[in-house]
Amino acid sequence: MLQFIVRRLIHAVPLMIGVSVIGFGLMHLAPGGPLGVYTLNPTVSVQDIERIKAIYGLDQPIYVQYYRWASGMFVGDWGNTFFGGRPVLTVVLERVPATMLLAGSSLAIAIVLGMFVGILGAVRRYSVFDYLATTGAVFALSFPTFWFGLMAIYIFAIELRWLPSGGMFELGEEGNILDLLVHLILPTAVLALVIVATWSRYARSSFLEVINQDYIRTARSKGLRGGTVLFRHAFPNAVTPLIALLGVQLPFLFSGALVAETIFGWPGMGRLFVDSLTMKEYPVLMGLMMFTAGFVIIGNLLADVAVAMVDPRVRLE
Repeated sequence: MLQFIVRRLIHAVPLMIGVSVIGFGLMHLAPGGPLGVYTLNPTVSVQDIERIKAIYGLDQPIYVQYYRWASGMFVGDWGNTFFGGRPVLTVVLERVPATMLLAGSSLAIAIVLGMFVGILGAVRRYSVFDYLATTGAVFALSFPTFWFGLMAIYIFAIELRWLPSGGMFELGEEGNILDLLVHLILPTAVLALVIVATWSRYARSSFLEVINQDYIRTARSKGLRGGTVLFRHAFPNAVTPLIALLGVQLPFLFSGALVAETIFGWPGMGRLFVDSLTMKEYPVLMGLMMFTAGFVIIGNLLADVAVAMVDPRVRLE
């Protein structure tokens, strides 16, 4: 297994390089380039633009700019922001805890509810609950996350006034855990909704496939109780593809967090990405892109290892 992990990490290197090259090229192909925010300002003269280019090295050929940026990132120097001159790595790391809290809470809730709904739907196939769960999943997957977010704000924050409409803390309540949990409810619920629908459908299909196997029928014929058959015999085999699904879901989790953080004003990486895109803070955008790509690669690797540990039939070579 150690050889498999090392080989996967080695294979991740050209993938990260490819992501960085494409992202770096797209940044320079954007209207106005990295200095678009300055070129569109009528108060900034041509001489000022040239001076700013020289300061940030943007007067060099693009391959030289990429080499300087990649070399710095390799040693932990992700560059500085255009506005304020703060280190990009510091700016990104400041937002990581908020995103991890939101994404982790949403994923935990989605897994628990999705597994429950999926298992119950498989056990009670073609029942009223199964039809309602299927209809609800289709409904949740058919509407975009931002629509659910806006509806949640309108109903629970504006009409009912039960929950705050956004932010992470009330003014003056920074550090208050209870206030944090209250602000976490709406964005977590909205982000978890679509993930629950996906997990419930996959869990239902996986358990339906397993509970129709011969060894499950044999266990039932021996007089074992339904709960014992389900959780002791069926669950270990049915959960294997769901662990693999966890790695595949990471990119969708981050994209959903971007939308949820923007709608609810949650100060995480998603909100930072949107703000940086608006301000054309390309060093921050590149840092966020590389951080997310690395996290997704590591998450998929851990999911593969977990599958091999849970299912002895899987061999990592």
